[in-house]
Parts: sequence; structure tokens; C-alpha cells
Amino acid sequence: MIKKLKGIEEKFVKLEKLLSDPAVISDQKKYQEYLIEHGELNKIVPKIREYEGLLNELEEAKELLKDDDPEVQAMAKEEIPELEARIEKLKTELNVLLIPKDPRDSKNVLLEIRAGTGGDEAGIFAGDLFRMYARYVESRNWTMEILEKNDSPAGGFKEIVCLVKGRGAFSSFKYESGTHRVQRVPETEAQGRVHTSAVTVAVLPEAEDIDIDINPADLRIDVFRSSGPGGQSVNTTDSAVRITHIPTGVVATCQDEKSQHKNRDKAMKVLKSRLLDAKIREEENKRAAERKDQVGTGDRSGRIRTYNFPQGRMTDHRIGLTLYKLDSIMEGNIQEIIDELTTYYQAQALKEIG
Repeated sequence: MIKKLKGIEEKFVKLEKLLSDPAVISDQKKYQEYLIEHGELNKIVPKIREYEGLLNELEEAKELLKDDDPEVQAMAKEEIPELEARIEKLKTELNVLLIPKDPRDSKNVLLEIRAGTGGDEAGIFAGDLFRMYARYVESRNWTMEILEKNDSPAGGFKEIVCLVKGRGAFSSFKYESGTHRVQRVPETEAQGRVHTSAVTVAVLPEAEDIDIDINPADLRIDVFRSSGPGGQSVNTTDSAVRITHIPTGVVATCQDEKSQHKNRDKAMKVLKSRLLDAKIREEENKRAAERKDQVGTGDRSGRIRTYNFPQGRMTDHRIGLTLYKLDSIMEGNIQEIIDELTTYYQAQALKEIG
């Protein structure tokens, strides 16, 4: 571990020199790359230096045990356990910082929510989940933009796709992918029986031009009249846009805006993010790595989380977390769940690199 920490510190010093090199400063692209890398290393280097300092202090304290003065020996004996405890705590923090960073963590998020099994109740709960996430986004001072939606007749959504913009959005949302199961008594249920429904959530990193290269010749772009609400002009102009990536069959549709140009831009954002996600999945499959955030089939069995309204309970089945404050959770207070999931997966990653 010491060798690895030394290597990081040396790289940090090298980057500091490069950032003051006029040749690098004149190349804005290279300068920005080095600046970002320097910023990331700056989160760990101060802790490395603190760790090295504590190790030196420990060695000095152990040397003092050999001193002829009993008071000096006693002082050293008192210092050593305290130093060892601080070193162990700092070592744990460094191990977490040394976990390979997910390059997607800093990206914006394409959030897709779809009603699964359960009929009207699934659509209503898809709307509830969307509102839960929207309130969480608001609490983080991020922004949310709806890219595509298909309303459910009984309320809520058959599907809704939105873009969440904010620093670290993907790192917070990435464990939300999967099947969310809801257990509650629908308003239309005369007998008061609890029904079980399912909603799938997919979390994709927003694709940037540097992430995915699309040949315009591989695209088929269709325009058509919107079928959704929005006034008379919606149905009298071909404003809705459907983009198909011919080689993969991936499709993105947007009819939320009255402007064909805006719909096209939004649909292209969705398409790029879906293609990037497919590319990432393919790479992970080649490495025989199981995708932890698999969306699942949308049935009642492949679930990551259950929201039980009669009991006021939320259970995340991946980590065995149960919280009896469902009302608060549905109001967007999900940071505790996100933190628990992050801690769990960090611990799993530490086992893998340990």
C-alpha cells in the first residue's frame, strides 16, 4: 500500500509542475484534463501525507520506549495506542479513496421510469416514484427536465424519461436501477385488499459527444403528429420525432415539445444515452462482470426494493435495509438509503481489491 501511495503522491507533484508549464497552459484541452486529474488527486494526497506523518510519529514513539528515562517511556506507551488507532482509521479512509473511480459518477443522469405488472396501480406508482425523485433532485439543488412521457389513463405514467443535471447525479442515482415493488390498497379496491404492483427504473449516464460516436447515415428520423395533450397545435403539425439507430434497433421518441427541433434534440439525447449504456453493458459482459444495477423484467419477483404502504415500510432487498418511514421517503427523503447502498458497495469493492 505504501508503494501505491508514494506513486500517487509523485503523480500529484508531476501534475503540479505540468499545470505551470506554458506549453500545457496554451493547450486548453490538455490543461483541463490535467486540472481535473489534479483535482481528483488533491482529495487523497493530503490524507496520504497525514498518514505518512503519523507513521513517522509512531516510529519515533517506539524508539522512545528504549529511552533510559521512565517518564519518557511512559509518555511513549501512552502515545502509541492513540497513534495506532489514528493510523488504522486513516488507512480505512485511504482504502475507500483508492477504490477505482466509476468514470460515470460525475455525469448527469437519464432517469427512465416505466410501469410494470399491476395495471393502473403500476402507472399510478410510477407517478409516485417520479415525484419522489423530483423532490430529491430539488433538495440537492439539481435540475430535472422531462424528455419523454406517456401518461397512464388512471393517473401517473406508463413511462417517463427525464434528464437530471447536477454534480455527482449518477453517483447518487446509480443504485436506483431495478424493479421497485409496491404493496398497497388501491383506491378502487372495495374489499380493502392489498395489491402488489411493479415499476422498473433505469438509470443511464448522459452521453456526451466524446462518449459515443454516431454516424448520421445510421439514423432514421421520422416525424409525426403528437397524440398527447397540449392544445390544438399539437395535433395539426408534425412536431413529434422518432429516431432509430438502424444497426442496433435502439429507438428514442419525443413529442413533449411543440417545436420539432426541440423534440429532435431531446430524442437525440435519449438515443445517445441508451447507446452509451448498451456499449457499457457489452464491455462489462466481455469481462464477465455481472451488472449489479440490472433493471429486471418488470414482474413482481425481480425486485430490488419494496414499498409497503399498510406497514409504512420500505425494504431494500439487496442490503437488507428496512425503514419504517415510508411517508418521508415518498416525499423525496432518500439520502439515507443512497448512503447505505454506497457504503455497502464500497465495502464490496474493498473486498475485491483487498
